[in-house]
Amino acid sequence: MQSDVERLAVAFAYALRDAGVSVPLDSVITFVSAIEATGIDQHESVYWSGRATLIRRPEDIDSYNSVFQAFWYQDQGWMPLTFAPVEQEHTLAIDDESGGLDSDSGEGSDQADTTLRFSTTEILREKDFAECTDEELFEAQKLMSRLRISGPPRASLRFATDRHGKRPDLRRTVRGSLRHGGEPIKREWKDAGERQRRLVLLLDISGSMEPYARALLRFVHAAVAGRQKVEAFTIGTRLTRITKDLNERDPDKALAAAAARVADWSGGTRLGSCLRDFNDQWGVRGVARGAIVVVLSDGWDRGEPELLGEQMERLHRVTSRIVWVNPLKFTPGYAPLAKGMAAALPHIDNFVEGHSLASMEELARVISLPLNIMAVRD
Repeated sequence: MQSDVERLAVAFAYALRDAGVSVPLDSVITFVSAIEATGIDQHESVYWSGRATLIRRPEDIDSYNSVFQAFWYQDQGWMPLTFAPVEQEHTLAIDDESGGLDSDSGEGSDQADTTLRFSTTEILREKDFAECTDEELFEAQKLMSRLRISGPPRASLRFATDRHGKRPDLRRTVRGSLRHGGEPIKREWKDAGERQRRLVLLLDISGSMEPYARALLRFVHAAVAGRQKVEAFTIGTRLTRITKDLNERDPDKALAAAAARVADWSGGTRLGSCLRDFNDQWGVRGVARGAIVVVLSDGWDRGEPELLGEQMERLHRVTSRIVWVNPLKFTPGYAPLAKGMAAALPHIDNFVEGHSLASMEELARVISLPLNIMAVRD
């Protein structure tokens, strides 16, 4: 016989399903165990138990909140629960006709206060990295760690089992025939497999990039940490490989180790020379071959622009795609007039912004695009 807790949990799960939320049976079982442990007297405990066990997609949270309010508060008689910290409220005083301001405590005001609602996460997504505080950059780091930063797969020389493949898999066919006295009842097939495509990130840490470099380094760490086939370098007055330093999952330790290794932080800019060193030591030898290369730089270069253009052309010949991320691109009226940026532009497949969390999300989307998608250089 079901207990009252089990009956309520199952009924709540059915209500979520009626609202279009996918709730698997194992999630319902886990939810029952959770509220049996915490009890159903505290509605906040029930809310977060269900939120943690029954919801798997962020887009289902609003539906969950609505169903929770209707099911638990109307049926069980609870007082409504304020869901925080999803939104914040700010009250603005409105100018009166005489030019004065109506305050919250003003007496005799004929005008109603205007209440604005905003999502702190949404504001952080659009905020310029150059204006973010250390706390906001830390929050941005957590959001960037959830991004899926990987390029489209590449064909492998190894074959994999594929029932729709074009090549017969003789080994599996013969092995399967042994179960039927040597008669090949079922034919097995195989086709070329896929493997992960390498991602290479080159971060400009020169003085002109100072307002953005530390935030973009957090994006580079999110790409490197816990993933394979990712290489990370800094470029300024010299080339420095920081892949091993950023492999540490703890962002504070990883960023501290990377900062300690880089000796030219906020120094000069020699993009052409650094790219030449990368091509000679790493890129052309194999790291960049067939890879997606992402350059995070404002394009300011104190070296010869001809050298930068020559090395970009050389790099473009061996890569599958070059993406250039420029934090200044979002500025109204921006044009790639810097000599370095102008020299590199003809060899870039995608030219994107890099000033905010939203632009980093767009960058992750661009990196994942199939290689047959038309290049974007606007």
